[in-house]
Amino acid sequence: MDHLLAFSITVFTGFFAITNPISNMTIFMSLVDDEDEKTKRQISKKAVIVAFIIVLIFVILGKFLFQLFGITIPAFKITGGILIFFVGFEMLQSKKSNVKHLNKTNVDEDLAISPLAIPIIAGPGTIVTAMNFVSNGGYVKIAIVIFIYAIMCFLNYVAFNLSDYLVKRLGRNVISVIGKIMGLIIAIIGTNMIIQGLKISFDLI
Repeated sequence: MDHLLAFSITVFTGFFAITNPISNMTIFMSLVDDEDEKTKRQISKKAVIVAFIIVLIFVILGKFLFQLFGITIPAFKITGGILIFFVGFEMLQSKKSNVKHLNKTNVDEDLAISPLAIPIIAGPGTIVTAMNFVSNGGYVKIAIVIFIYAIMCFLNYVAFNLSDYLVKRLGRNVISVIGKIMGLIIAIIGTNMIIQGLKISFDLI
């Protein structure tokens, strides 16, 4: 039971860092700033549902994909760790995504799928993180990962709908600092994945 609790905390921390609902608020605001409240809710709802379905598919079919393409767990952990590390590194460098500069005339419910669902909520880093958590786990761990990611999608939904209020209360500087902290956590998670992959490769575990 303690092992599953520790695993759950690790999964929550990893997902929270990489999906970063607080930081995503500013992106959401910049994309739907001119829309009415009803449209904003529709967009946020569609975005989190699509993101959840995408990650759910990869979590459930992860092992099948490994077998289909002959992917080994060590290779996945090392490659995924490198990808996760660079995602965190870019966040530490405060690099801005191009999705923040889209023309307002293109804002409609289609942006719920891209860029909000993909890649903001369910980007490559999120997918790799989810598959890493279930790469050598049983059905219980798979269920935990799915449940916690569902919670994370809900938190993103809440953050999107409270974005105007929270940004005014916290300020953009505080949100920027939180983003950097999350970037550091993500980079550490990536490094840990690489170490795990190397340990498995050389039978050091």
